[in-house]
Amino acid sequence: MDELSLEVAPVPARILIVEDEALFAKAVARRLQKAGYVCSVAGTLAEAESALRADEPDLLLLDMRLPDGSGLDFLQRLRGPLKSEAPVIAMTAYGDVDDAVTAMKHSAADYLKKPIDLDELLLNVDKVLSHQRVTRQLEYSRTREAAAGEGAECIGASEALRLLRQQIERIASLSRVADAVPPTVLVVGETGTGKDVTARLLHRASERRARPFVHVDCAALPKDLIEAELFGHVKGAFTSALAERTGLIEAAEDGVVFLDEIGELPLELQPKLLAVLERRTLRRVGSSQERRIGAWFIAATNRDVTRMVADGTLRSDLYYRLNILTLPLVPLRDRGQDVLLLAEHFGRQVARRYQLPAFALAEDAKRALLAYAWPGNVRELRHVIERALLLSGDGRITAASLLLQGPAPAAGVPAGIDLTTLTLDAAEKLVIESALARCGNNVSEAARQLGITRMTMRYRMKQHGL
Repeated sequence: MDELSLEVAPVPARILIVEDEALFAKAVARRLQKAGYVCSVAGTLAEAESALRADEPDLLLLDMRLPDGSGLDFLQRLRGPLKSEAPVIAMTAYGDVDDAVTAMKHSAADYLKKPIDLDELLLNVDKVLSHQRVTRQLEYSRTREAAAGEGAECIGASEALRLLRQQIERIASLSRVADAVPPTVLVVGETGTGKDVTARLLHRASERRARPFVHVDCAALPKDLIEAELFGHVKGAFTSALAERTGLIEAAEDGVVFLDEIGELPLELQPKLLAVLERRTLRRVGSSQERRIGAWFIAATNRDVTRMVADGTLRSDLYYRLNILTLPLVPLRDRGQDVLLLAEHFGRQVARRYQLPAFALAEDAKRALLAYAWPGNVRELRHVIERALLLSGDGRITAASLLLQGPAPAAGVPAGIDLTTLTLDAAEKLVIESALARCGNNVSEAARQLGITRMTMRYRMKQHGL
């Protein structure tokens, strides 16, 4: 078995119903439980507080009039001494709308007037929980990407790096124009040249630096869910769409959407992405409502996009829309002394992270680094330096400790293979084996080098028993 795929069922949201009318509370609980939620009921504020201290729910349905006090006072305690961040939907009797308005001012997410329609209640619960989920995801994304962005640096003194810095600053300056969305940027380069770092540098240099940076790996998204992941969906749009969901593009708000490995986007979804880029609106799967999009789009690929257009795997109109501004990244082998600057940078990082002895490169290690072809570019260099330093006892790296292989031989037919008797299947198997060997059995990298998708690579490996 090549891969183990596990589907994990989502954990149902827990709802605390704070309501003293027992029959109504039971009816609400039954309706929400039927929709898949886990419910508990508290008839008084004291019971509610006890339940909160035992286990914080994902949502509170809070009546404004209870036997032992006011829901408004409890809402203030909730955000104060109880330190709860759970969203609250206030429930108020007809004629007490002022209480509901006051509750909204004290951070209630929504309110409903009694008598309450249970279907309307369910819609409000779905909406509030969906908004809460997206908010948490964005907070996590901002924290994670801020940490990643802090480590994004443009290391090097070569002419290629000087021009790249200049282009990043020029493009980022376009974001400073009021009420203007910067033009789409396409970052192209071999695997490991730093396309994701370049995208983060553009984000960090722009006026959108404090806004979300959403990294979308088009090659890693499940093929049957990629449309819903990108564009979102409404409840019931397909079998597993149990609730409304915001897509990755919409979740970026007015920040940056980084479409990594854009060449892996299925052909049937390319017109929908093109429509988003051109009209600046999108429709969630199963919805007829258009939603405005304010995000700045940056795309990246390691594939030959002009060849993809010629082959029909990339729509020409999408290519022209993405190719407004192009940033080509130079491979590491063409950056001269930048190899040593990067090696020193990565060495200091690793030594600091693992509290190792001071990092030092021996002269023979420098010569070896400069002579090597670096097929994996900057990413390969970082891994080589990290491995050598972790295995070194004194922080000093020599040519031997780098464990670099010689340059890859020119492609050809291995000795002992007779072309006159070689079948097409056998030749394909030989090519795949050779690519896997070159890439250290990294299936994704081998697929990229062969110009096919990872899924196609896996299928063909299975066919050949690899």
